[in-house]
Amino acid sequence: MPLALLFRYRVSLILFLAGLVLSGLTAFPLLAEIRILSGWLGITDPANYQELTGLAHWIAYVHLGLEETYGKFPFIGYGTDWLAFGHLASAAFFIRPLCSPLDSDWVLKTGLCICAAVIPVAFIAGNIRGIPVYWSMVDSAFGIFGAIPLFYCLHLTRQSRLLA
Repeated sequence: MPLALLFRYRVSLILFLAGLVLSGLTAFPLLAEIRILSGWLGITDPANYQELTGLAHWIAYVHLGLEETYGKFPFIGYGTDWLAFGHLASAAFFIRPLCSPLDSDWVLKTGLCICAAVIPVAFIAGNIRGIPVYWSMVDSAFGIFGAIPLFYCLHLTRQSRLLA
């Protein structure tokens, strides 16, 4: 792969990896994060979520749910710990294409399939779990924006093969 293409490939893949790792790491401290977000939105008592509207209503509702669940059943947080681990473990697979781009199309294509699968999972599971549609759209955006650097890396791989 020519150096200019290799550089663009690696920058794109590193951006994808950074997003995957950051989204994984943020799954560990959910309660702390929701407390901060509630503070930013001016939510003083999440138990009064019914008095709020829009995003503030949803964030207060989630905040209350996490406070009560973690207070009574802290082991439930173990599920999001595994979610975080899944993101970090998935990121490990993208080290191979970072080092050997021309031999790793299958990793990128698998990543694209997973990005595509985010959308139906967000809307189907979100509907079943009572997640607002706008929040499912936010979750779907992770799959859409995650696919962009992967498509670009595949494009650069094909371009490099044509030049060879």
